Amino acid sequence: MLPSIQQLISSELSTWLYSGDTDSVCPVTSTLYSLDILRLPTNSSWRAWYSDDDQVGGYVVGYKGLVFATVRGSGHMVPTYQPRRALTLFSSFLQGRLPPE
Repeated sequence: MLPSIQQLISSELSTWLYSGDTDSVCPVTSTLYSLDILRLPTNSSWRAWYSDDDQVGGYVVGYKGLVFATVRGSGHMVPTYQPRRALTLFSSFLQGRLPPE
């Protein structure tokens, strides 16, 4: 998977990875471990992001060429577990900006 991620970053496509924070299939810690291997410089530090109900939707970090976000209270199928938070996250991706603070 890491070669595919590196190829996406090299192509300068907008690349976002996301994980539900209770996902047992692709846990956040595994994704973070993989991203550490890539040694990407950080553009924006870890911070909370908020959904339209003014609750913490998860956490996000921006790397050079990649954004990684977590979705609070979600398992593997994020839109099924947390549809409002998924919509906020996907809308931010389409608008080309990090999720709201």
